[in-house]
Amino acid sequence: MPATPRWLDTEERRAWLAYVEFSTHLSDHLSRQLRRDAGLTHADYTLLAHLSSVPDQTLTMSELAERLRITRSRLTHAVSRLQQSGYVDRRDDPANRRNQLAALTEGGRQLLERVAPGHVEAVRKAVFDALTPDQVCQFAEIGEAINAALQHVDAGQDDQETLPWRRR
Repeated sequence: MPATPRWLDTEERRAWLAYVEFSTHLSDHLSRQLRRDAGLTHADYTLLAHLSSVPDQTLTMSELAERLRITRSRLTHAVSRLQQSGYVDRRDDPANRRNQLAALTEGGRQLLERVAPGHVEAVRKAVFDALTPDQVCQFAEIGEAINAALQHVDAGQDDQETLPWRRR
């Protein structure tokens, strides 16, 4: 006999539904801003931002898939699209021929420099301007706690291949 579900109480349900609504609305808002200003999806912008955040602006495809939490197949399509636009370069890893590297190009860096100010302003208006400084701190702590819990759950998976970003 299955265990009785631990249903959400009134405040938990309120918090969950608020999260679902604002995360969907925020994702749509940021995607529209990036499409309008740069012709990019929010996912593509995030991929470019991840590459720009590492010292040599290069990651293996596996590292990038894990950071983005997407399948390698989906990443391959995204990198191919960005490569055709001149924003990313993909090449074999000279240190390990089984790996491929994704590298931010000069064009990709210039695109981020042009688009980032508008994107940050959209994030600021949609999120941080609506919060008090104490709420910003709480928001960060809540996000960190949830991320830590998810990492713990993921680490306990018997079959790591079940994680989407580890699938081919």
